[in-house]
Amino acid sequence: MIFPFIHKFKKPLPESLIRLRKELKKKSQGSVKKSKLSPYENELIRQIQSRTSQLNKNNVTRTKAYLYFFLRFPEIHWAFLGHMVSRNGGWNMTDLKGALLSRLLTKKEAHAFFTFLERGNWLIFQDAFVQFLIYEESVKSRKALFHLLPYFGVSIFMETIWNDFWNSKDCYLLTMALVINEQSYLESRVLNNPVFQEKVFNTLEFMLQDLLSMNHILFPFAADGHIKLTGQTLHHFENLHERILLGKRLYAVLFGNKDRLEAVKSWAMQHPHTGSRKDYWPHLFSEIENELPGRRLNPRIRDCNLLPGSSKIYSPKLEFAWKDQLQKPAEAGDWYQSEDVIHYLIKTNHNVDGEIKNDYCRTLERLELAAAAKEAFLFRNEGAAYSDDSRIVDRHLS
Repeated sequence: MIFPFIHKFKKPLPESLIRLRKELKKKSQGSVKKSKLSPYENELIRQIQSRTSQLNKNNVTRTKAYLYFFLRFPEIHWAFLGHMVSRNGGWNMTDLKGALLSRLLTKKEAHAFFTFLERGNWLIFQDAFVQFLIYEESVKSRKALFHLLPYFGVSIFMETIWNDFWNSKDCYLLTMALVINEQSYLESRVLNNPVFQEKVFNTLEFMLQDLLSMNHILFPFAADGHIKLTGQTLHHFENLHERILLGKRLYAVLFGNKDRLEAVKSWAMQHPHTGSRKDYWPHLFSEIENELPGRRLNPRIRDCNLLPGSSKIYSPKLEFAWKDQLQKPAEAGDWYQSEDVIHYLIKTNHNVDGEIKNDYCRTLERLELAAAAKEAFLFRNEGAAYSDDSRIVDRHLS
């Protein structure tokens, strides 16, 4: 994996990262040799594969697994970051069957978008969670077992990072490494996949998604008796560099303020993930469809509140929106090619403004207007077609 933008951010590496770079260079230059496994190690691999597969059924089971792991091992910050980002993935999935996007996309387009989101969500979990379970077993046995990671197809990059974390306990470095790893892991398997390129990235709807700033990552939390939002927005999802930088910003938003972190964690523990946006804003969203079939869409959202007399926005639970999908095995191959990636691990102490509510509210309003405009356009065309058909019938009857 080549990182063409990293030269803009190159700074002198601290001693700890120079040591990591040397270790990675040594590993990448030599062939990775898998040692003969003991019966215990073979059984451990089988158990981890089975457990990961059981938890990787859908977005809800994955998201819950991330949270439970973090509560047991709070030093693994990515587990909670992954939990909150995975919640957003689930909301994006159910949006495709919700009140607004279902009016903008055809069923075929919605299914293509869901397949894209689900594949990425599934791939990240099956790669990241086996790493977590190896760490859990290492803690139990009080012995590093990260030499087993290659048996799960995990990059030599992460094997090196985990061994370093075992000694250094550097939570920031491990989190950033996992951000880099998971986004790089997706790059060739999803982002550069010809099917997704054709059916998702090259569609007008995907460009519309970026135009309407629909790529909001929201972290809800309770404050002053209300549910507030913090987070970030990604405009160029197809750009690996931008996704890695987003991960760094999201980490700063979530872990940069201890009080806010505790508030987000408290909210997450009190609100099990269902996939419906009702989870965080029940005043605006409903998991029940209240609109009558065929009824014209009228604007009803203003400043993230409903206009008087308006029904709530339909946002279904994941279990009612999409069936569980059978996934083919992850594509083989190690993304790690260039030691330049080490520069992403340099710690930054920038404060990141997580203000996102205003942008998110405007996005909802724009989406509603776009859906209403498309509906009106189709209505006018259908009316014109009906008028033409009537004239043909009249000529036949005369």
